[in-house]
Amino acid sequence: MMRMEVFCYLFLFSFSIIFLICAWRVVNWAWLRPKTLEKWLRGQDLKSNAYRLFYGDIKELAKMRNETKSKPMKVLSDEVVPRAIPYFFESIQKHGKNSFVWLGTIPMVIITDPDHVKEVLSKHDTFQQNLTDPVVYKLSQGLLKYEADKWSKHRKIVIPAFQLEKLKHMVPAMNKICSEMVGRWEEIVSRNESGELDVWPDLKTMTANVISLAAFGINYEDGRRVFELQCEQAEDAMELRNSVYVPGGRFLPTKRNRRVNEIDKEINAVVRRIIEKRIKAMKEGEANNNDLLDMLLESNFKEIKHHGNQEFGITIEEIISECKLFYLAGQVTTSALLVWTMVLLSRNQEWQERAREEVVHVFGDDKPDFDGLNRLKIVTMILHESLRLYPPAPSITRIVKQDAKLGNLSLPAGVLLLVPIILLHHDREIWGDDANEFKPERFREGVSKATNGRACYLPFSGGPRICIGLNFAMVEAKIALSCILRRFSFKLSPSYAHAPYTVATIQPLYGAPLILQNL
Repeated sequence: MMRMEVFCYLFLFSFSIIFLICAWRVVNWAWLRPKTLEKWLRGQDLKSNAYRLFYGDIKELAKMRNETKSKPMKVLSDEVVPRAIPYFFESIQKHGKNSFVWLGTIPMVIITDPDHVKEVLSKHDTFQQNLTDPVVYKLSQGLLKYEADKWSKHRKIVIPAFQLEKLKHMVPAMNKICSEMVGRWEEIVSRNESGELDVWPDLKTMTANVISLAAFGINYEDGRRVFELQCEQAEDAMELRNSVYVPGGRFLPTKRNRRVNEIDKEINAVVRRIIEKRIKAMKEGEANNNDLLDMLLESNFKEIKHHGNQEFGITIEEIISECKLFYLAGQVTTSALLVWTMVLLSRNQEWQERAREEVVHVFGDDKPDFDGLNRLKIVTMILHESLRLYPPAPSITRIVKQDAKLGNLSLPAGVLLLVPIILLHHDREIWGDDANEFKPERFREGVSKATNGRACYLPFSGGPRICIGLNFAMVEAKIALSCILRRFSFKLSPSYAHAPYTVATIQPLYGAPLILQNL
């Protein structure tokens, strides 16, 4: 009997200790630490709304995002910052550029000074990817989710596949797929002298087909399931960003989490089959070494052979992760760039004609070739200006991994940083009073001259972690635009509704219906 009483007392005592520890952690997470950080940040003249238990600014952020999604812009203009990052834009309007917002229990400091932005992007060991962010956690694959030595190793192995010399081999595949899309458009338009067509679905299909063929040597039908699942991931991730982050919450057996695991499992299975089939072909001497997957595997094998140790290479699971990144980034980035470029050229006919004249002058009736793409000065200016007004990703986030200084700011570990790319791209203090206007001549002498060397133009991020696929995207976009311009003139349809909307990238919520006319 005595033993039972002692056991009960010990159990109750242990349970009480565990309960108190858990209760303390919850109180610290939900109240004490946020209030400490709030006091620290306000002491440095950073302004924000007062911290609200658990939610912070999440409810208002979600409400504004839903309001943005509910209707198009009243006026057709390129002043799209309030739609792309509505809550952050409103916070800056209310509190000024030296401000922060609350993502649940975590403060996020908005970084708008180009010098500070440059420092954040260059010191990637101090300011790292925030893997607690649902969007980053779910969509970041490969290089995007690694840090420090592991990131360096992966980048060394992956980057050879994206060298300009390697991209030359992918031009024929890009030409083939772009020509097929343009051919379908011609059939539609040929029934009349002109025709209305929503180009957005076709541009998504075309860029998905390019990445499938150029990266993996497979057709779009085989890769379609991966894209469908990744689109579902993107939508789900954006919804999760509008909810309170609870540590460990993604491991709970909820319906949403089960679906997340199902998606990951299915994508991994599809990509694994592609990789294993390619490895077998390489061992049998049947690979052609002309697509991204072949180049990645070849680079990996060379690294392992050079050092004589498997540890210097990357595993099959890590190759799968890199391939998932190829799929996602290779499709969504270029399709967004192309659709906004076509919308802008529809509204700026003089630039459309100038681009067309240049394409015809450089290529004539021949297919676009790699060397000719480098001579497309006007097309390049137009693409840069399109990326300025409608950057694929409107913002990027980082987490302060260790106490750090940023200019005059002293930032404690755990604080989030937001770099509002689209705000920097539209900042009148940087670009002038016409910052919201389409003026490709800004880039007449290149990006460096247009920005005066400042970190204020970041369509592919910046610093050491700049997107390694930027050359791939620009080559593909130039080829697609060249094919389209030579065959069609185009203008906005009366049914077009201007509604930029952020999922993983800035996309046209109601599509992009244009009136195309054969030339």
